[in-house]
Amino acid sequence: MTTTKTFTYSHTIGFLTAVGRGFTNPVDLAFNSQGVIYVLNRAGPETTVRLPSKRVSMCTIDEEFLGEWGTGGQGDGEFWWPSSIAIDSQDRVYIADESLKRVSIFDKDGKFLSQWGVKGSADGQLEYPSSIAFDADDNLWLTDSGNHRVLKFTQDGQLLSAWGQQGSGPGQFQGPWGLALTDGGDVYISDWGNDRIQHYSADGALIEEFAGLSEGDAIHRPAGLSVDGEGNIYVADWGNERVKVLGPDGRLLASLRGESVDSKWAADYFAVNPEEGQLRSEADMFPDLDPPVRRDREISAGVEGYFWGPSAVKLDGQGHLYVADSLRHRLQVYQVN
Repeated sequence: MTTTKTFTYSHTIGFLTAVGRGFTNPVDLAFNSQGVIYVLNRAGPETTVRLPSKRVSMCTIDEEFLGEWGTGGQGDGEFWWPSSIAIDSQDRVYIADESLKRVSIFDKDGKFLSQWGVKGSADGQLEYPSSIAFDADDNLWLTDSGNHRVLKFTQDGQLLSAWGQQGSGPGQFQGPWGLALTDGGDVYISDWGNDRIQHYSADGALIEEFAGLSEGDAIHRPAGLSVDGEGNIYVADWGNERVKVLGPDGRLLASLRGESVDSKWAADYFAVNPEEGQLRSEADMFPDLDPPVRRDREISAGVEGYFWGPSAVKLDGQGHLYVADSLRHRLQVYQVN
């Protein structure tokens, strides 16, 4: 049985920009069949100045910027509080919006196609849809966070199944956030308010839950998650500012803190803005902040290389782990060893 798993930091993609070659609070990401990375920018509070920053950015693992599309608003194809992005087998792009209580559908170039979703708690209605993912049959699974349940839809929004209710007992949820599906059809849910991961069969039968780590390793407010072919679970441990990797039995295999350096995009910016570049080169990116007297979030705010607000973790099937480092406006990329 594997007792540890190791990772090598590869590089960082992105830095803060309101529009253009960069990100603004990237909350999720997805890959299409050609390896294009679609990055969903939430862009913080819904103020007029931030609306153009609520967008989808497209790039490659080699940091080639391919463009962007979308804007903030409440009209068709616009975003208000976008939460998750998924891509179907035809490379259509689906985006869940917690505030607008809907799923919007676009082609691979960002052309708006359709949308569905109605606010409420009745069958098939939505209240803060937090995470979406496709299964092998192109059915769309969704964590309906405000209704504390998991929903399964056809691509055009016809409800196929629903399960879950509010609570802290087995099979219950308290604001479920992340969702991951295995090739075999199993469903993993990050149960945000209950600080645990739950593992289900495709028909909603609880298989097991993972919440029993020791105090120093315990998960706190889990966000996005992924599962690899060996059954290892990758969790954006939002409350602890880390990424945790659990084995199929729930044992902790690795804990990543973040170790980012500047991306190529940032380096290009500083090259044409030398005064800022000079200040950057003189800054201490990993200061000693006396961890015993500071909370993890305070440390992450002061140590730029660390994760700050990790919201999503994704595997590309090519041996890379991507972390949406939301409050640092970047993706950190690791090689899975």
